[in-house]
Amino acid sequence: MTKTNPGRFFEDYTIGQTIRHAVPRTVAEGERALYHALYPARHALYSSDEFAISCGLDGSPLDDLLAFQTVFGKTVPDVSLNAIANLGYAQGRWLRPVWPGDTLRAESQVIGLRATSNGQAGVVWVRTTGLNQMDEAVLDYVRWVMVRKRDAAAPSPDPVVPDLAPAVEAADLLVPDGLTFDGYDFDLAGEPHRLSDYAIGEKIDHVDGVTIEEAEHMLATRLWQNTAKVHFDTTHRPDGQRLIYGGHIISLARALSFNGLANAQMIVALNAGAHAAPCFAGDTVRAWSEVLDTAPTGAPGVGAIRLRLVATKGDSAAMMLRDDQGKYLPDVLLDLDYWALMPL
Repeated sequence: MTKTNPGRFFEDYTIGQTIRHAVPRTVAEGERALYHALYPARHALYSSDEFAISCGLDGSPLDDLLAFQTVFGKTVPDVSLNAIANLGYAQGRWLRPVWPGDTLRAESQVIGLRATSNGQAGVVWVRTTGLNQMDEAVLDYVRWVMVRKRDAAAPSPDPVVPDLAPAVEAADLLVPDGLTFDGYDFDLAGEPHRLSDYAIGEKIDHVDGVTIEEAEHMLATRLWQNTAKVHFDTTHRPDGQRLIYGGHIISLARALSFNGLANAQMIVALNAGAHAAPCFAGDTVRAWSEVLDTAPTGAPGVGAIRLRLVATKGDSAAMMLRDDQGKYLPDVLLDLDYWALMPL
């Protein structure tokens, strides 16, 4: 009787199944330093206690995507250890800030299953909730993953595909208690642009690029305890390459978006996301954004901006997403739709 864990295969999931993921993690200032070392993250609210206090918080919380990466990593051994690809995200919300010293854990519920047409794999949808040491939910989101079958001849379940809303409604966005941008310091934040300066349909080329290196990617996957085989083991892919972790691309593109969106301070919802193409060491990642919507919130001086963030390994200046047939262009790596908080 083996004591090692081969990971779950498609046959191991059932609709309604709840998985409590192992190994809670206490996050501290060291995580912030490592996150900012991995990515050119410069948003002031996550960089300065004094800036955060001036915005009504008790201090600087940990980066929104740092919290997401930590919770996501908890789920990998149970959801995507045998994944072929992480396909997408939807209906994500950040429910409360994560503070240095918090302990995070994760639970997931299986909400969808569909076998692939070739019978070799299947798509699994899960709704994951990250909780802190007081069992308060700090974030939740849906993601779907293509997972190998253990036995291609095994019967597949009847398909169940969840009906997912295309976006989180602006009225359902949660603003952290006490947050105010009434006394916002645009000089210290890095740019003068407020919500009213952005127009729906406007596109922003974030200009800068970062070349992916194996060392940084491997540090990130270890830091977030993402043990998916395609990110670690070069023998697990026919091309002999390690696939760059999709969360690495998300955090990198978000950090690059500072140039043009420095005042999009906090991500509060993840509407949709797709990893459109694989990324490997040596690729140079650039990013551009499109303004999809804006909305007020109930907090003083705080508005919400809905953005499409696109990461590409080509020329970001073109700011093109799809071809004439509606397919992603070959250089597009990531298409992410999210809401962020910005001063009015």
